[in-house]
Amino acid sequence: MTLTRISLSNPVAVVVACILIGIFGLISLSRLPIQMAPDIERPVISIETGWRAAAPNEIESEIIEQQEDVLRSTPGLLKMLSSANYGRGSITLEFMIGTDMNRALIEVMNRLNQVPRYPVDAFEPVISVGGNDFDKVIAWFTLTTRPGNERDIASYQDFVDDTVLTRIERVPGISRAGAFGGRQHEVRITFDPFKAANIGIDLTRVQGQLGSNTDVSAGLNEVGRRDYTIRFSGKYEVDELGGLVLEWREGKPVVLSDVATVSMEMVDTTNMLTSNGRPSMAFYIIPETGVNVYEVMDGVKAVVADLKAHEFERAGLNVEQVADNTTYITASVGMVRNNLILGVSLAIAVLWWFLRKFRATLIVALAIPFCGLMAFMVLDFAGRTLNIISLAGLAFATGMVLDAAIVVLENIFRQREAGLSGDDASMRGVSQVWGALLASTATTVAIFMPVIFLQNEAGQLFSDLAVTISAAVMASLLVAVTVLPTAASNWIKGEAIDDHHRHWWRWVTSHIMSWTDTPRKRWAWVGTLTTVPVMLALLLMPPADYLPEGKRNFFFGMMITAPGLGIQTAKDELVGVVAERLEPHLSGEKHPQLERYFLGTARGWGTFMGGEAASGEEFDELLGVFNREIMQGFPDTFGFVGRAPVFGGSRGGRKIDIDLSAESFESLLEAGRTGFYVLMQEMPEAQIQPQPGLELAEPEIRLVPDDRKVAEVGWNRTQLSTAIRAMGDGAFLGEYFDGTRRYNVVMRAENWYSPEELGAIPVSTASGGVHSLGELVRVTRTAGPSSIRRIDRKRTLTLQVTPPAQMPMEEALDLIQEKVAPAILASMPEDGTVKYRGTAEALDEALTSMTGSFILAVVILYLLISALFRSFRDSLLVILTIPMATVGGIISLRVVDLALFASGGQAMDLLTMIGFVILLGLVVNNAILLVYRARDAEREGMARREAVENAVRLRLRPILMSTTTSIFGMLPLLLMPGAGTELYRGMAAVIVGGMLVSTLFTLVLLPSLLRMNEERKTTGSPVPKTA
Repeated sequence: MTLTRISLSNPVAVVVACILIGIFGLISLSRLPIQMAPDIERPVISIETGWRAAAPNEIESEIIEQQEDVLRSTPGLLKMLSSANYGRGSITLEFMIGTDMNRALIEVMNRLNQVPRYPVDAFEPVISVGGNDFDKVIAWFTLTTRPGNERDIASYQDFVDDTVLTRIERVPGISRAGAFGGRQHEVRITFDPFKAANIGIDLTRVQGQLGSNTDVSAGLNEVGRRDYTIRFSGKYEVDELGGLVLEWREGKPVVLSDVATVSMEMVDTTNMLTSNGRPSMAFYIIPETGVNVYEVMDGVKAVVADLKAHEFERAGLNVEQVADNTTYITASVGMVRNNLILGVSLAIAVLWWFLRKFRATLIVALAIPFCGLMAFMVLDFAGRTLNIISLAGLAFATGMVLDAAIVVLENIFRQREAGLSGDDASMRGVSQVWGALLASTATTVAIFMPVIFLQNEAGQLFSDLAVTISAAVMASLLVAVTVLPTAASNWIKGEAIDDHHRHWWRWVTSHIMSWTDTPRKRWAWVGTLTTVPVMLALLLMPPADYLPEGKRNFFFGMMITAPGLGIQTAKDELVGVVAERLEPHLSGEKHPQLERYFLGTARGWGTFMGGEAASGEEFDELLGVFNREIMQGFPDTFGFVGRAPVFGGSRGGRKIDIDLSAESFESLLEAGRTGFYVLMQEMPEAQIQPQPGLELAEPEIRLVPDDRKVAEVGWNRTQLSTAIRAMGDGAFLGEYFDGTRRYNVVMRAENWYSPEELGAIPVSTASGGVHSLGELVRVTRTAGPSSIRRIDRKRTLTLQVTPPAQMPMEEALDLIQEKVAPAILASMPEDGTVKYRGTAEALDEALTSMTGSFILAVVILYLLISALFRSFRDSLLVILTIPMATVGGIISLRVVDLALFASGGQAMDLLTMIGFVILLGLVVNNAILLVYRARDAEREGMARREAVENAVRLRLRPILMSTTTSIFGMLPLLLMPGAGTELYRGMAAVIVGGMLVSTLFTLVLLPSLLRMNEERKTTGSPVPKTA
């Protein structure tokens, strides 16, 4: 070994290299961004378009359909999801994995420019890459008025937009900040329709008159020695707008103030928010991808503190941070760090128990910090972050990085016992095991290659773990062949290990040889240990889940109300009642106690709530109180509250979207009702949310024009629609700029309170006559959709199902496909389809990719070992140990699930599944050591029986040392409670159980396989002879 020879000849250079690794490793650690979880980039582009006062039907026909028409053939597009809600429309474009999103964004922008026209008062489309990033919010702040400030908190929207959000978004690392609960202002012309009709004013002409009143520049003119700018001040100020001359009657002007009042008013309420029972506003923070959330949060808190001391003080506002993701991140990262330290301590203690020499134990333990530091350097170089996934990878690598060091040191001291000097023993000790070490390292790294190069969400999530473990394992090989032999040669001169457990190894070896002594015994062991694990694995394999929910101390819930419930009614009959019920829990009079909560309602979104428990231990009890008491007893309303998942987003959490599509929307509603009732029967504890509702029950007052009558009075449908818009939220007349910001100018009638009153409102028409609105239109009460959903340009109804916490996603999906889907399809027309999105779609993709990665890893493993052993047969012996490891992991997972049954159990989620991939790299190392040593001994001239016995006796101690250090290093991750441990407990269970079972039975299976045909005295396949 050249590296070993160079290291032994220059120990100072080795020390210098170690110091440099320490320096650069710590620098890399300080540079690594800290996050909750790896950033998952989804190939998604979202488009939001607002149109004030527009119903879903008009949003669909005037905005959504036109945008869909130009976007439908976008290159790389997989799926197009659209929704039309009150006042806004949205389109989400999902692209194929690997799509160049910059190019896709340019393509989408170019195509949107081809939309023929938008309504005059519609907003420009807002395009964002990454879809709805609301799940990435890291902080919420609430604003409430101080005592003595009687101003409506909602009126501070403009102040928040101009002062607060502007300052927040300047913080480095902030992607976006937004606000909720406020109301912007508008210039409102409120007219009395009776006065206007009495005077004979046609209000449909006001828009043209007002639009022509603008400031105009007429260029420059030289007067004397100077150029003067010529400007015509044609724009009305708000306080002057009442003087707008509408008509002249008998030599006197009829001005706007004769029939209307002009004022700056807040827009109508579309949402409201309370915090701990008080009216409030809230603003939220979304960070950029790949930033250090601690640095971002520090910057945000500094800005908020400055605003609190100055702007908020002058405005009479209090500010409070009500949500901070860094709290859970700190607890989770701290728990992983503590478990890592505890695992390292346990591994070192196990090492000392085997070696019984402090210096020898210290030399092996040196591999842990050096490998960890080099892993940090690789993470930094690769642009990764420090999160619970990468830290868990480092914790799992603790035992793995000791394997090479243990094997090398054990062999070095065996050479010492044979009488070799320090340098010679180190050189020969490394050379003898170099092939096995290279094979085990190469196979471990190769196993993770498919995971690193996966581009879907599972690959992005686990690539940090794969990079961390791969870097640490490769570093461990480098340390084992350079640092360790140098340290052994210089620190433990003339010493040899006094093996206090030698009699144990001899006893175990003799029994293993006895158990495999005859062909019948060997065939019995081989048959049992290769077939039984496969059958047990198939029998005990638990259903799959997607991602663990986590144990964040934060809940979120919704209340599904009767269609058309007004904001004020929701405030009085829902928000107020819920706040009253929560007050004893907030004050501490009742338990469980609330730390804080928010409660609000929004048009088109319903009533929502969220908050924290005063104690995380009472969180589940608090959820029960919400779902059994707080949310109950409201007519035509049902609600549910659940824990906010760590991994959010449309494909995170635990939601199955059942999409029903058909040409006839009425048939969709019938099928949706059928599916809803069947779901309630089959999964009574599930939370089911129809989107939109299951009936066209959004109340409407529909005005159908009488074209003949309209034409008689000199109008057309366009003019009539302007008049009708003025009877509602207001007809848009234009914009007013006050030098700071722009405001909409709207004209609206005074309030009316019934359809009959609306039909009786008089209007003056172009013919000069006065007619009631009911003479021109037919006023009817009817119902329409609260929102419209479309997938790939077809109207869709979605049943969003959240299965019970104890039910794995795979089991829930199977139940839906077997029991619910047939009932839905039976009530749909022939063109109807049922598809699954959300977590269901993500789980299917993840299972496919993970299964493919596992199979590919096994194939790579087999080929690499075959190349290193120069034998396809010997590599097959190593592969045969995998079923035992797999069944051991499954049994361990089942045991943990039973032990945690009262608290929700342990599902086989994606994080748990990656444990099986890690297990592959661990269990084959022991098999490689045994097979490699046995074939090497045969090459040296030993008979097969003696070669196998020699391999078992010499490799038993390092195998048990590496296995026990790995198991004890991971035990804290399995057993210790705390924030974040629920995320990787299943992974630890799989690895610990798999290693334990595999090691025990591998020591019987491999000797049985190696001793096949022993009586014929045939030699095995040739292997490279080491020096």
